[in-house]
Amino acid sequence: MEVSSHAVVQKRIAGLQFAGGVFTNITHDHLDYHKTFEDYLKAKKGFFDALPESAFALINLDDKNGIVMLQNTKARKYTYSLRSMSDYKCRLIENHFSGLLLNLDGHEVLCRLIGSFNAYNLTATYATGLLLDEPKMEVLTAISKLVPVEGRFDFLTSRANVVAVVDYAHTPDALQNVLSTIHDVRSGQGRVITIVGCGGDRDAAKRPVMAKIACELSDKVILTSDNPRSEDPAEIIHQMEKGVPMGEVRKTLSIVDRKEAIKTAVSIALPGDIILVAGKAMKNTQEVKGVRTPFDDKKVLQDFFNLMN
Repeated sequence: MEVSSHAVVQKRIAGLQFAGGVFTNITHDHLDYHKTFEDYLKAKKGFFDALPESAFALINLDDKNGIVMLQNTKARKYTYSLRSMSDYKCRLIENHFSGLLLNLDGHEVLCRLIGSFNAYNLTATYATGLLLDEPKMEVLTAISKLVPVEGRFDFLTSRANVVAVVDYAHTPDALQNVLSTIHDVRSGQGRVITIVGCGGDRDAAKRPVMAKIACELSDKVILTSDNPRSEDPAEIIHQMEKGVPMGEVRKTLSIVDRKEAIKTAVSIALPGDIILVAGKAMKNTQEVKGVRTPFDDKKVLQDFFNLMN
């Protein structure tokens, strides 16, 4: 199960005894609730502090905050990584749109998931399986059969050879991860066109940060609405615009209507380009001023691809 920081603070997991806990990473998120990053980190750490001696605590050693989780835990301590000496080590051999080739403890495994962030997730999965006493070869076989989750680096290709990636990236770290993955797996000299927005009634501090990351890792950026909820969509975009570096203003557009933003990206895309639509992904509605209307990023993309082919 996923245990949120909210659940720890609100004691919603009181009474549960865990066989183990896994720390993947911690990023700039949920500060609308925790107020400070230190409180957010403390909430995450609270889960590991409460683990019993019979449990295991597995952390990503490549995240600088990972070791914090182990400071006061009574659980058995283990680490995994791609870049550091650890108990469970993975080497990323190949990274393509077709999947990953990994070396896990000396065994090569071909996986259908995409991106270095999934190499981390798969390493954590592998380590967890072994710590739960599952046979190593059965764990490796299961990993090789995993398929991508809807809304996580979900992609489609037009007949004109334009690739569109739909991803749930709605935090700075997630956006940086997915854009870095696109750069890792793309071939040729095509441009990266990013469509990104930020949700309303959520942590406003990340809005300029999201725009800055998009500009730094994209050739063209379109700032648009995500789920504005009760907020003014134009004001959210205005807050994002404050993060656009001075030298990147010319490659940035602001289009409040999300459908129009996607249409614009498709219309300017050339063969070999990659369009990233970040934020909503598998959420198939958009909420504006309390009213929800159907909106599916992938379907909208496919419709515009069909019109232009």
